[in-house]
Amino acid sequence: MTEPLSFDATRLPSPHLNDSHEAWRKSVRAFVEREIMPHVNDWDEAGAFARELHQKAADAGLIGLGFPEDLGGVSDGVDVFHSLIAAEELARAGSGGLVAGLMTHGIGLPPIIALGSEELKKRIAPPVLSGDKLIALCVTEPSGGSDVANLKTRAMRKGEDYIVNGEKTFITTGMRADYLTVAVRTGGDGAGGLSFLLIESDRPGVTRTPLKKMGWWMSDTASIHFDDVAVPAHNLIGQEDGGFAGIVANFNMERLSMAAQAIAFARVCIEDAAQWARERQTFGKPLAKHQVIRHKFAEMVRRTNAAQAYLDNCAWRVMKGETPVAELSLLKVQATRCMEFCAREAMQVLGGAGYMRGCRVERIYREVRVMAIGGGSEEIMNDLAARQMGL
Repeated sequence: MTEPLSFDATRLPSPHLNDSHEAWRKSVRAFVEREIMPHVNDWDEAGAFARELHQKAADAGLIGLGFPEDLGGVSDGVDVFHSLIAAEELARAGSGGLVAGLMTHGIGLPPIIALGSEELKKRIAPPVLSGDKLIALCVTEPSGGSDVANLKTRAMRKGEDYIVNGEKTFITTGMRADYLTVAVRTGGDGAGGLSFLLIESDRPGVTRTPLKKMGWWMSDTASIHFDDVAVPAHNLIGQEDGGFAGIVANFNMERLSMAAQAIAFARVCIEDAAQWARERQTFGKPLAKHQVIRHKFAEMVRRTNAAQAYLDNCAWRVMKGETPVAELSLLKVQATRCMEFCAREAMQVLGGAGYMRGCRVERIYREVRVMAIGGGSEEIMNDLAARQMGL
């Protein structure tokens, strides 16, 4: 019998999961418990994890999940729910930085797969999906992130090259990445002037500066400067001035995955706080026997149940081929607010123990804000959803 209020017990049964999903969950869980759980605290303190973890994750099927078989991926029999299970199980380690750093190809590679030439896909995808090369998505700039249509980094065509000038910031895996999928302005103002370029990070004129953060310590983050960087025209991803649709499509899947992570983090918080509440004695009885504490858990579970049901519905619609932009936007808000609430309440239950480094709840607590901001802030998400509703 599953332990009450454990990570597994706090996930609602789903009609969308079958035996292949459960087998995949067991496989990912075994990988996480073997390769990640014993090291995650040390990696967080060190601010990095070994690059070889990407190769191990590739061997376990994590890196290639959902990508074309002919490029080194794993797609036969794979659906959206397999990807969400991977996000959930990786989140059990209690580190958003681990997930962000290990799975950054999940946002850096899809534009190449969706829009790139056959030559570009065959050159870039296999080494990334094997874990030998790392790729990062570069969209956000110092002047703005969610306002994609007004990005300023410029790529001017000059003979057989594009000459790139500008700056990207808050780039996950920006320091370690071998390849950069960069949103650039090749045309006029607005969304119609944007393109994607694949830029190798060792090209002359590319400089990178590490950024220190509140959370996600083990995931490197960078500002990247492009100073007259010459990029071959065959590195253009898709059509010139046709990148905006790819940027927007990328956001939708990123938000779905982030929602799955956020809800899983909430369940981690419930699990650790419940274990502590059963063991901790206060005023002559276990902490869990105090009504005010029991009510905290009831509220946390209520919120995770609601968020989980919303996630499953959105994932089912995406699997059917829909693009429910408003629902995905609101789901991301719902999930990250659920995570924030559960992290706060779990910290209250744990008290001083939760404030100590090395505790999953402590790490999740300081990663709340990046989950609520990254991939589209609450304010942007709510406004996007309202506009999709015709308001």
